Amino acid sequence: MTETLAIIPARGGSKGIPGKNIRDFAGFPLLAWSIAAGLQAQGVTRVIVSTDDEEIAAVARTFGAEAPFLRPVQYARDDSTDLPVFEHALGWLQEQEGYHPNVVVQLRPTSPIRPRGLVDRALEILLAHPEADSVRGVVPAGQNPHKMWRLSNGEAGPMTNLLEVEGIPEPYNAPRQSLPPVYWQTGHIDAIRTATIQNLASMSGEKVYPLLIDSRYTIDIDNLQDWARYEHLVLGGDLDFVSPGRTRRSMPGTIKLLVLDFDGVITDNRVWTDEHGREMVASSRSDSLRLKMLKEVGIETVILSSEPNPVVAARAQKMGIEAIHGVGVHGKGQALVELLDERKVEAESIIYVGNDINDLPCFEIAGWAVAVADAYDEVRRAADTILSNPGGRGALRELCDLILISIQENTHGS
Repeated sequence: MTETLAIIPARGGSKGIPGKNIRDFAGFPLLAWSIAAGLQAQGVTRVIVSTDDEEIAAVARTFGAEAPFLRPVQYARDDSTDLPVFEHALGWLQEQEGYHPNVVVQLRPTSPIRPRGLVDRALEILLAHPEADSVRGVVPAGQNPHKMWRLSNGEAGPMTNLLEVEGIPEPYNAPRQSLPPVYWQTGHIDAIRTATIQNLASMSGEKVYPLLIDSRYTIDIDNLQDWARYEHLVLGGDLDFVSPGRTRRSMPGTIKLLVLDFDGVITDNRVWTDEHGREMVASSRSDSLRLKMLKEVGIETVILSSEPNPVVAARAQKMGIEAIHGVGVHGKGQALVELLDERKVEAESIIYVGNDINDLPCFEIAGWAVAVADAYDEVRRAADTILSNPGGRGALRELCDLILISIQENTHGS
């Protein structure tokens, strides 16, 4: 049996995005996505995280990886390269445990979205070609280097083209279709023979085989703009990828009912109480403006709240929707089942929006589970999608817009 070690390099000193490797990405620490890719691969026998940071190590262990050592500081600088990091990890494991894998897989945290089976496909390619030193993930290049230039003398002299193409005298003037296809390496996967690292002192060797990846999965997080854009891709796209949690479902094609928690979804989860015990809450007027439009396309809305509270009824009446409240902290799931039975509505056709752990039973029932941006971690991890706005401050409006856009696209598509 081939012993395959997945190593996830995750230093703690990121300056571009502080705390990047354990920052929440679509409901989970960024690091957890790469750990899941290693743990779920059939051909990987061990997953470790190489880090210089105790907090990162603790998070790694929480999500099932090992962190048996802390990386020396000299291998955790901004300019540190991969080779000494991997040489250190392999050396430590051999000296301390007598452990020597045949193959090493590198899974970079900054490329968190990987197609299912990607790691195993890389290992199959490597093992099928004994002459291969490594396998590296590549995607079709977005920019063709045959149309790129060098400024040898800055702006003071003529340019020279970057690459020549045999048989095409001026590749920079040629149609893209006539130029050789080129590929860009990504951070998704490197499968490397251990001997390549230890004997050749290289992270690739000379014979590097390709693993072609769908360009839709091209994600490399360098800054907060990347973070927001790619998180939106994960939560709203149609990609099938390895996840630290359960597989996220898409919005139902047919939606009959929208069910909302009250506190923390319609409100911002704060409450003001006067000396007589009367309560006031804060919510956004704009949240409810789209509910009428949902009703016009056949989607009813219901509030499902744990506590009996006149504020719930008053707000529901103002919004023009039904409210079921006082179901009890542990009774929301049962209340939702009874609501669906009463209305003869299939669970697959409803959307449930929540923010707290008492909403989790409803997440299991609904066809699509939605969390507001400031929902608790357990809720964000269980959700099919996470809104970018917090409860009581634009979340409901955002969701309504998503539903209406989806209906419009489905109508035009048919």
